[in-house]
Amino acid sequence: MNRRDFISKTSQTTAALSLMGLYACNDAKKNKNKLEGVIKNPELFFKISLAEWSFHRSLKSGKMDNLDFAARSRSLGCEGIEYVNGFFKDKAKDMSYLKDMKLRADAEGQQNVLIMIDGEGALANANEKERLEAVENHYKWVEAAHFLGCHAIRVNLAGGKDKSDAVKAGVDSLSKLSEFAQGSNINVLVENHGGFSSNGEWMTDVFSQIKSKNCGTLPDFGNFCIKKNKNKECLDAYDRYKGMKELLPFAKAVSAKSYDFDADGNETTIDFYKMIEMVKSVNYNGFIGIEFEGHGLTEDKGITLTRDLLIKAGKKLS
Repeated sequence: MNRRDFISKTSQTTAALSLMGLYACNDAKKNKNKLEGVIKNPELFFKISLAEWSFHRSLKSGKMDNLDFAARSRSLGCEGIEYVNGFFKDKAKDMSYLKDMKLRADAEGQQNVLIMIDGEGALANANEKERLEAVENHYKWVEAAHFLGCHAIRVNLAGGKDKSDAVKAGVDSLSKLSEFAQGSNINVLVENHGGFSSNGEWMTDVFSQIKSKNCGTLPDFGNFCIKKNKNKECLDAYDRYKGMKELLPFAKAVSAKSYDFDADGNETTIDFYKMIEMVKSVNYNGFIGIEFEGHGLTEDKGITLTRDLLIKAGKKLS
C-alpha cells in the first residue's frame, strides 16, 4: 500500500473510530466516578498532559502495561497523554492494538497528544545512507500518530560528530520527515535530549534553517546536559534558562521535567515559576507535559507534585 492510500484508509478508519470513541466517552460520562479525576483548569493558559516516561519504572518492571496508561493519567488529573514508543515498540503497524489504545484514551476523557520516538536511528548522522534509513524508520510512527489522533511525534536529533555537519544533516532529515508527515497533519518535534540537541545555540542554528511549518521543538525543562560520563554524571551542562529561551520560539509542545521537591512543593533544581513565565512570554497555549524522572518518590507522588506545581505557577500568571 502506498502512502496516499494508507493515509486515505487511515483517515476513514480514524473517522469511524472517532465515532466509536464518542460513544465510549459518552458512556463513560454517564458514570460520574469514571471521569471525575480529570482536572479542568480553564483559568490556565495551557492544558496539562502526562508523559508516559513518568511511569518508566512500572512499565519496565511489568507492573504496568502500556494499555493502562490512559486510565492512570485520568486518575492523576491530566487531560492529555504523551506516549513513548519503546513501551509498544512492535505495535506501530498493529491497527487492532492502536484501535484499543485510542478507544481507551477516549473512554478515559484523554486526548492523545504525541508519541515520543526513540531507537529508530540517528537523524543528524553525517552518513547519508544510514541517516535516510533513520528518516524512513520514523514513517510508521507518523502513521501511528495520525491513526491515534495525535498532533505530533517527538524525535531525537542525534548522531552528529561535527557541529556544522550535524546541522546540515539535521536540517535535511527534518525537512524530509516533515514533508512526509505533512500529509498526515503531524508535527515533527525535536526535544533537547543530549548531545548537540541540548545546546540551545546549535538548535537555533538548525531551526532557523527549517522551512517546514509542521516542524518545531519540544523544549524540556531539564534536558540540558550535553555530555555525560560512563556513570551518567553530567560533564558539560548548558544553562537551562538560556536554552529554554532559545528553544521556545519554535515550540509546538513543552515538557515539564521534574526530579524532586521540597517541603513547600517546589522543584529543587528547576524554577518552575520562571519556566512557566518564559513559556507564556512566547504566547504558547498548548499542552505542557508532566515528565517526572525522580527516584526518591513514588511515580504517582512525583506526578501529583509536578501537576500541582504547574497549576500553582500557571495560576500565578493568570
